[in-house]
Amino acid sequence: MEKSSEMFSRTKKEIKIHSNYQKDLWNVEADKSQIEQVLLNLYVNASQAMPEGGELYLKTENVILDDSYTRYFSLKGGDYVKISVTDTGTGMNDNIKKRIFDPFFTTKDIGRGTGLGLASAYGIVKNHGGIITVYSLIDKGSTFNIFLPATTKEVKKDILIDQKTLRGTGTILLVDDEDMIIDIGGQILASLGYIPLLARSGKEAIDVYQKNRSRIVMVILDMIMPGMGGGETYDRLKNIDPEIRVLLSSGYSINGQASEIIDRGCNGFIQKPFNVIQLSRKISEVLGKEP
Repeated sequence: MEKSSEMFSRTKKEIKIHSNYQKDLWNVEADKSQIEQVLLNLYVNASQAMPEGGELYLKTENVILDDSYTRYFSLKGGDYVKISVTDTGTGMNDNIKKRIFDPFFTTKDIGRGTGLGLASAYGIVKNHGGIITVYSLIDKGSTFNIFLPATTKEVKKDILIDQKTLRGTGTILLVDDEDMIIDIGGQILASLGYIPLLARSGKEAIDVYQKNRSRIVMVILDMIMPGMGGGETYDRLKNIDPEIRVLLSSGYSINGQASEIIDRGCNGFIQKPFNVIQLSRKISEVLGKEP
């Protein structure tokens, strides 16, 4: 939670983050990258509710839920770790709150965002045997609460073989419909020594690539976008330049649609949210510079 919020804070200076993490927090069995994706989705949602800036409160605590509460979610009561994300934004009315976790529901302008963010967050939390709820008041803000079942199993430490960040040169086209990914990804690319070109849709990606083909060394392409999706965008880029190098990115796993695009010749896959080290190594792999 600390790492994901630190990355978020670097791109949203107008939002002040307050954290309150309980000591001796219980362990949970969870996919770290997926939970980071959920948190990033909540931060992005909060930032969109606070376009002029505001306060973001992050809290973790151990809680015990009884069956009278968990039965509404078809779960058993017991020990849970609670994660709360509270903003001071515009809030939501009851109609929006009822649909906020529905796939493809979005309050964004047409053509900006798929609406999959919170639906994806809901699915990930549910698959972890957990609960995600939202409380909100118009002009007061919103609180998202996540409850993940606690476990007595020992924490498995990440095995870090090589934490070296791999730098490079050249121009990279980053294609994604989410402003937060564009903001963070562009900064990461620049910090690694690359010149970022940014596109927020498949159509824009085609236009940018045609105008800058001679200097673009590779493309980082989002799989799920409104209008022209990642698969169609990849095929059209491939028609323009059969030698193009493309790294596919998605908040979903490599299974399904992503694997189909990989089979058509895409050069690699990275799951969002990604950090500096992960992205640097994937870029080096695609460009054939992995040491």
